[in-house]
Amino acid sequence: MRLALGIEYDGTGYSGWQRLSHRPSVQATVEAALAFVADHPVEVTCAGRTDAGVHAECQVVHFDTHAERSLRGWVMGTNSRLPPDIAVLWARQVPEGFHARFGARARRYRYTILNRPVRAALMARHVTWERVPLDAACMHAAAQALLGENDFSAFRSVQCQASTPMRNLHEIAVVRHGDHVVVEVQANAFLHHMVRNIVGSLLPVGRGERPVEWPGDLLAGRDRGRAGPTAPASGLVLLAPRYPAEWQLPPEVTL
Repeated sequence: MRLALGIEYDGTGYSGWQRLSHRPSVQATVEAALAFVADHPVEVTCAGRTDAGVHAECQVVHFDTHAERSLRGWVMGTNSRLPPDIAVLWARQVPEGFHARFGARARRYRYTILNRPVRAALMARHVTWERVPLDAACMHAAAQALLGENDFSAFRSVQCQASTPMRNLHEIAVVRHGDHVVVEVQANAFLHHMVRNIVGSLLPVGRGERPVEWPGDLLAGRDRGRAGPTAPASGLVLLAPRYPAEWQLPPEVTL
């Protein structure tokens, strides 16, 4: 039997999603809790790995089990074994052909910048602080040059192991809500640090240090060394992967 789960987590205290032998990870923590409920070892596959300090509003995973539990039992039982910064939101039985990673047709992220003279206290783990006033409209206009299927080498980390730098950026928007500047982006998939590197190259535009055309020029140049620095992990949240309706998953992860 194959099950899919939706998982929410605060990534601050973890080395990232991926299981590591020497540091705490979200994957290992989830697998240990599931193994207790299943009464056998469990290995999960996620829709997309998140880096150290990155959060998720709804990560999707799948795993196989022979244990007979109700869907509510999987959710409540697993949550009883998880720390406060990780929670299973829902569970669904899915066909054997469902794959959390390869079945996803898109992923959506949000990056939040606190833009005021004073640093954050209450939301410090979930925003990035920028004290210089930002022009969100200019950042939005600059970001539109990145839309479509492109070679994103300029926004790819040197550690990226993807076989190709080509990605299809479906949407990107930059909007101000009071003291917060929010970047939302959706693509078929993302390269390592791609969202954070894009944000790092939009910030100089927002500060007036670079022209609106600069991110587009970086994209065309394909040179990571010319682009802006990688923005901090704290502001980044995986909102959800998106799947075809045929899998009958909850609306927040369905196209």
